[in-house]
Amino acid sequence: MTGTDTAVLREMRWWDIDSVLELERDLFPEDAWSRGMFWSELAHARGPGATRRYLVAQERDGDRIVGYAGLAAAGAESDGEAGPVADVQTIAVTRDHWGTGLGSRLLTELLRAATAFECAEVMLECRVDNVRAQKLYERFGFEIIGVRRGYYQPGNVDALVMRLTDPSTTVSPANPGGGNDNGVQGTEIHG
Repeated sequence: MTGTDTAVLREMRWWDIDSVLELERDLFPEDAWSRGMFWSELAHARGPGATRRYLVAQERDGDRIVGYAGLAAAGAESDGEAGPVADVQTIAVTRDHWGTGLGSRLLTELLRAATAFECAEVMLECRVDNVRAQKLYERFGFEIIGVRRGYYQPGNVDALVMRLTDPSTTVSPANPGGGNDNGVQGTEIHG
């Protein structure tokens, strides 16, 4: 079975934080987010002024969280410039779901959210030693535009700064696979 077959994407809610933290600590032991960081992000994810979109991937046959992702939109249009900028805050998939397409599904939903927020571009930081993630982002059209030295602490690991311009052309409701022909399928969101 693939990630498409085994997991359902839905909005992350406060009751998911414990499961997400467990996965966060397993996958990112040196620089895991805290409970407070997730609470803070979720506080901005609902209502008419929402600036965040957080998702979890939950196994169809149970309650296990097997992935999660989050995006923040910031800034406003000014002086005829492009719209706000989105930032991929986090994206993670359990090791037993690596290679199933679940990471692509989560990223697809984040790019749809960036489009809904009318963002002109999407930014992210990626550990220089996380080649798996780099390849995923490159398939979606992200380009490396810089390096942040010592960004990930306490390990003092550098981060690649990556940017995708115009996420609406990469993923749109009419073209869920985007222009990159990356094989991403549509997802189900259950809120």
